[in-house]
Amino acid sequence: MERRKFLAGAGAATVGAVAATVPGGAGHATPGIRRVETGLDVLVRSGFADLAGQRVGVISNPTGVDSAYRHLVDLMHASGTVQLAAAFGPEHGFRGSAQAGGSEGTGVDARTGITVYDAYGATQAKWETMFTQARVDTVVFDIQDVGARFYTYIWTMYTAMIAAARVGKRFVVLDRPNPVGGRAYGPMMTAAYTSGVGLKEIVQQHGMTVGELARFFNAEFLPAAAGGPVDLHVIECRHWKRDKLAADTDLPWVMPSPNMPTMDTALVYPGTGLFEGVASLTEGRGTCRPFELIGGLADDFDYHWSDRLNARELPGVEFREAYFTPTSAGQKPALLNKLCAGVEVKVVDRSAYDPIRTAVAMLVEAHKYPAFAWRRDSWDTVRPYWIDKLTGSPRLRTMIDAGADVDDVIGAWADELAAFDRQRKPYLLY
Repeated sequence: MERRKFLAGAGAATVGAVAATVPGGAGHATPGIRRVETGLDVLVRSGFADLAGQRVGVISNPTGVDSAYRHLVDLMHASGTVQLAAAFGPEHGFRGSAQAGGSEGTGVDARTGITVYDAYGATQAKWETMFTQARVDTVVFDIQDVGARFYTYIWTMYTAMIAAARVGKRFVVLDRPNPVGGRAYGPMMTAAYTSGVGLKEIVQQHGMTVGELARFFNAEFLPAAAGGPVDLHVIECRHWKRDKLAADTDLPWVMPSPNMPTMDTALVYPGTGLFEGVASLTEGRGTCRPFELIGGLADDFDYHWSDRLNARELPGVEFREAYFTPTSAGQKPALLNKLCAGVEVKVVDRSAYDPIRTAVAMLVEAHKYPAFAWRRDSWDTVRPYWIDKLTGSPRLRTMIDAGADVDDVIGAWADELAAFDRQRKPYLLY
């Protein structure tokens, strides 16, 4: 049988199979409960109707899958109904074979034969060039976010939206639930501290889906950045509500990046991601519990840290004294392959747990150790502290250095958080 005919037949069967399993899913939905559908599920069930007659380029990674773990690009390619022009791979690559700070390069995808452009760290100008070279009419974005401002895929989307607006391309976002729910929390990014881990002014735990963020970006930021909004279409999720966490749905979990292995990792990350900004503590990279295991050299930190944290009786969380050896240390080579002492963050009540308050308490208590040190980047003489870029300003760092306790630090961002909640409200979909 000719390959083209086989793929067309397989595509029809695939679309039919997906339609048959929605809303029941791939045999794992709870009886009597409507399964949450992603934007991809909705698109496939429609027979890709929203993409008819267009040359399509896809920005995605391994998370762009349906309820049966079939990837968006593979489904499009097999369907015979989508004119698939190219794929664009962000950090870690389109198929996910690269580690943090890496990409797969530009080449031909072995499974589909389409060109995959290396989009890791792409500037607006590079996106414009790639869209033009691929001759796309529509750009489709489908990546699972984890709800934290410093998780960089949302900025990949933002930069690509600007480029698409400037070269007149349509932009389609296949929405996915925010795995840590719809509540906004944390400090606001300030213009002076924007960087690759926070390009624009949103709060640390934004509480929005990528579709909602796209609507927010399009109205609030693109008019200035691109001279006007992009032609944006969000294909919404179905049956998801803002109070649902990833664990409250039966959607499949695929690692968005090598150190985001589970839903539990995503739950703690908006808080413990701040430990990227501490030079003397590792966030557990290269262990089986990244961002849940936090510790420093065993000669410098000890069990008192977990004891003091447990004594605070923080809601929804307990701390286990932990010892581990990180086999990946990111920007902290002094901790690589060294015995570290610290804590394991054990979430015992997801509904009560507050990742940012918890992380602030962890920082306040860790700061009491003589070995504690904020990470400084020698190449940045103006804004050397990485924690300032993660939190959006020097405020958290200077308050903790001055001896402020948790409630003081948290209270400092109350007004800006309330203002952001009002600002984002018109763009919420769920």
